[in-house]
Amino acid sequence: MASADRIVELSHHVGRVADRKISGIAEINRETKFLALNALIEAARAGDAGRGFSVVASQVKQVSERISAITGELTSELAGSIAELTQLGDAMIRQMRDHQGQRFADMALNMIELIDRNLYERSCDVRWWATDAAIVAAAAQADTAASAWASKRLGVILDSYTVYLDLWVIDAHGRVLANGRPGTYGSLAGRMVSGVDWFRRAMGTASGQDYIAHDVAVSRFLNQSEVATYATAIRADGKADGEPVGVLAIFFDWAPQAAAVVKNVRLSQEEWRGTRCLLLDSGRRVIAASDGAGVLDEVFPLQDGNAPSGFYTDNAGRLVAFARTPGYETYPGMGWCGVIVHDPRQAARH
Repeated sequence: MASADRIVELSHHVGRVADRKISGIAEINRETKFLALNALIEAARAGDAGRGFSVVASQVKQVSERISAITGELTSELAGSIAELTQLGDAMIRQMRDHQGQRFADMALNMIELIDRNLYERSCDVRWWATDAAIVAAAAQADTAASAWASKRLGVILDSYTVYLDLWVIDAHGRVLANGRPGTYGSLAGRMVSGVDWFRRAMGTASGQDYIAHDVAVSRFLNQSEVATYATAIRADGKADGEPVGVLAIFFDWAPQAAAVVKNVRLSQEEWRGTRCLLLDSGRRVIAASDGAGVLDEVFPLQDGNAPSGFYTDNAGRLVAFARTPGYETYPGMGWCGVIVHDPRQAARH
């Protein structure tokens, strides 16, 4: 793409040079014609003495006429060919950019699909584990022995599922009863989370088939790590229609998993120059970036026009390709987007 852009840029430059030079030749030729005409007039006034000068002036006039003819040919042939070349070049660049834009949009869709499939598994995990006997007993009994048993059970789960930072069992009042990694984060028993959005929403789920997914955030309880929180109600006897007796919250280790997605998009080495791959939440906040910049702080000005996917060139001349979450299986997605931003000028500087 960079080479094609350079070819078109040079064709436009050659066209501008040709126009200037042809115009310059035409201007000089007009002056030459004017001088030849003046010379003929002066030769006529001189009579016989100016006859030789008249012959020279006539020859100059003939040369000027030949130059005019050549200039006209240059204008019609060279300038016309250059104009056609630049038009063809511009069309080629548009076609290549459209192809690249669609390809990038497909890659953006692939990014968000990978995330959806990953988070679908998280939604299954939280609903399944909420029926575990140790977890149900801890929430229902809320005593020391049951909580200790649940903590050990959560630890066993975490040993097998390395994508989680921690798992919490919380009673119906919002008090943490047990966590799976007390050795890493300390025992969180007794912490109150009753005012936290995901806890309230989880307690309000209608059945064991329901769950809540919370936007990516930094957790002060988990060493300021970026987490995607999934939660559901723990129900009496582990039954899908049982009364809520507490909440199970699972904390997905977001940063490394998301980085693996945005940093492994199948772009060529040339395409990576001047390119950012991003994941955006429903508020267009950057939640992952291939360059690591702006995560959880930057709001990207995506102009998607409510389209599920597509591409456009923004005011800065960057190619922006995007795809909205399609969801996966029973996971509907959270309105997130995959985005690829390519700056051809920045790429050309490398």
